Amino acid sequence: MEVYNQLAKYPVFTITEVEQLTGNSNTAYSLLDRLMKKGLMKKVRKNIYSAVNPVTGQIVATRYQIGCAITDTAYISHHSAFEYYGLANQVFYELYVSSESKFNTFEYEHMTFKYVSSRMQEGIVEAKNTTGVRITDLERTVIDSIRDFNKIGGLEELLNCLEGIHFLDEEKLRRYLAIYNTQGLYQRVGYLLQHYQKEIQLSNDFIDSCKEKIGKSRRYLLNEENQQNIYNSEWKLMIPEGLFEITEQGGDLLV
Repeated sequence: MEVYNQLAKYPVFTITEVEQLTGNSNTAYSLLDRLMKKGLMKKVRKNIYSAVNPVTGQIVATRYQIGCAITDTAYISHHSAFEYYGLANQVFYELYVSSESKFNTFEYEHMTFKYVSSRMQEGIVEAKNTTGVRITDLERTVIDSIRDFNKIGGLEELLNCLEGIHFLDEEKLRRYLAIYNTQGLYQRVGYLLQHYQKEIQLSNDFIDSCKEKIGKSRRYLLNEENQQNIYNSEWKLMIPEGLFEITEQGGDLLV
């Protein structure tokens, strides 16, 4: 039980930690095999293990800790970061994990761990009061989610998340926007955050700085077939009709 107690200090661990306790690779694998047969440890995926809480019968690692253990550069992002911050309207059974190195999507205990290519190293923080969780800060989460809502989470859920935010650091927003440096993203971010400008405490200067970067092209906020759109000349965006009514009135986006 001494080894179990030592390993249980880690939310997740690899064979390396076991070898450090046993001093031998063969002994480490043999010990780990015995602990798993006794139900004291579980294998999450290749070379990722977690101790089992004997009271609950569940592993001690959270889905966020598992996600961050998948690769050396893994971190929680997009809608999953909103979930961690308590801003998500829905709890998904998918965990979005950004990483510089690719991994295959896998499922564990009805949770699907999905790979997202990491586009920058800025805006990744160690989660407070939680061991082993790296996550995008709130500003990076907002920018990434607006950038990728067609692929991750969806527009309605994004709007619900934005409604719960009370402050964003606009200097961070500017920095992340500058790194991506795409006109379409400036359009989307500027238009959507202008709607929540007062609640999020953004200055007119930030909104104006987004307008300066949008270029001359007309784009669609949501590019879906049979979508009823209206043109917003301020942002040069085709906007779904009744867009913000989906959260304000609890309705569905018209398609």
